[in-house]
Amino acid sequence: MLDMVMEILPSPLDTEAIEGINPKTDQPASRKPSYDEPFAALAFKIATDPFVGRLCFTRAYSGSLPAGSYVLNTRSGNKERISRIFQMHANKQNQIEELGCGDIAALVGFKDIKTGDTLCDEKHPIVLESMDFPDPVIGIAIEPKTQADVDKLGIALGKLAEEDPTFQVKTDQDSGQTIISGMGELHLDIIIDRLKREFKVECNQGAPQVAYKETITGSVEHREVYKKQSGGRGKFADIVVRIEPVADKEKEGLEFVNEIKGGNIPREFIPSVEKGFKEAMGTGVLAGYPVDSLKVTLLDGSFHAVDSDQLSFEIAGKMAYRSALPKANPVLLEPIMKLEVVTPEESMGDIVGDLNRRRGQVEGMDDKAGSKVVKAKVPLSEMFGYVTDLRTMSSGRATSTMEFSHFDECPKNIAEEVIAKAKGKVEA
Repeated sequence: MLDMVMEILPSPLDTEAIEGINPKTDQPASRKPSYDEPFAALAFKIATDPFVGRLCFTRAYSGSLPAGSYVLNTRSGNKERISRIFQMHANKQNQIEELGCGDIAALVGFKDIKTGDTLCDEKHPIVLESMDFPDPVIGIAIEPKTQADVDKLGIALGKLAEEDPTFQVKTDQDSGQTIISGMGELHLDIIIDRLKREFKVECNQGAPQVAYKETITGSVEHREVYKKQSGGRGKFADIVVRIEPVADKEKEGLEFVNEIKGGNIPREFIPSVEKGFKEAMGTGVLAGYPVDSLKVTLLDGSFHAVDSDQLSFEIAGKMAYRSALPKANPVLLEPIMKLEVVTPEESMGDIVGDLNRRRGQVEGMDDKAGSKVVKAKVPLSEMFGYVTDLRTMSSGRATSTMEFSHFDECPKNIAEEVIAKAKGKVEA
C-alpha cells in the first residue's frame, strides 16, 4: 500500500503552501514545505505516556526544529522548550534529533500546549487553521468507590480532559458532584473504562443528563438601579439596557453594544456591565442551563461621583439580566443528533416507527450493499439505550452511528418537565 501511495499520490513539494494568519499584522501568511522556510507545525493530539509523561503529537509543515530548542505557541503567546523529540512506532518511541517539515513526531518537555495549537518560529509567527470542537451534549455524575481514590480520580480526569477536547469535567456548585460531559453515551462509557483500565480508579456513576441550553425569543428594555448604603462609601449604578436575540443564529455568546452618549456612564465602567452579563449567562432563568446567545445594548444610565465603581456596574448588569430575561420569552433548547442506521430491509418498518416515537424526523432512505440506510435527526434525550433497542428490533443485524447536529427549541411539554425537574433539584 505504501508503494502505491508513493506512486500515485502527489508529493508534498507539488502541493500549495499552507495558508495561515500572521498574528502581529492579522494579514494572510503562508509556509512552503521546505527546510529553508521558518518552522511551523500544528499540534493535533496530546497523549499521556506512563514513562515519558505528556506527549504532543505534531505535524511539521515547514522548516525544522532541533531537540532542546524553543518554539512559540501562538495561542498562549508563550515560548515552549521542547527537550526531546520522538518518532512513534506503535508503542515504541525512537528518539530523534530534529523534527523536519513533513514529519510527524511526538514532542516532550512542554508546559502548556493544547490540541489545535500552532507552534512556530518566534521571529516569524503564524497561526494555522485550528480544529473546531463541538460542545459536549451529555453529562453524568461520577464519584470514586473509595475515599482513598478521590485524588487519583482528579488527576486521571485532568489527564483525560487534556487529551480529548470534546470531554469536559466540572464540579456542580449546588450538589458538589463531579460531572463529566462528552459527545454521547459510548464516549462516556469509554472514559469510565479507561479510568478503570489505565488509572486503576473504580467509579460509581449516575444516570446520564442531557446538556440543555436556553435562549430568548423576544426583546425587552429594562432599567436597573443598584444602590447600597452601609455607612461610609456606598454602592451605586444605574443602567438602561435593551436585551434581544442575536440576529445571526449561528453566533454564540454575548454581543454587547455600547450606545452611551455624552458620558452618562464613564468609559471605564462600561466593560464591567458587559462582564456582569457575560458571567450571568452561565445560568439561565428557566432551569439554570447556560444561555447560548444574547444581544445587550447599553442605552443610558447614570453614576455617582463617589459611590460608583466597577463592581457596582458589574452587579447592576447581573441584576438586570435576572430581572429582564424572564420578560424576553425565554425558551429551552435541546441537542439534536444526526443519526444514521444501516439495517436489513425487513426491519425497516420497525426502526422508522421507533424513530417517530422518539420524536425523530426521518430525512432520507438510501440503499447500501443490500441494506437500507435511514438518516434522521433525533433529540438526544430520546436516544438513551437506543443501541440495545436497535439490536432487539433487528435481531442484532442493524448498526447505527450518531453525531451532534445542532440545538433546537424544546417542545413545550418536554420543556415543562425539564424545568420542573431542575427546580425540584434546587429545592431538594
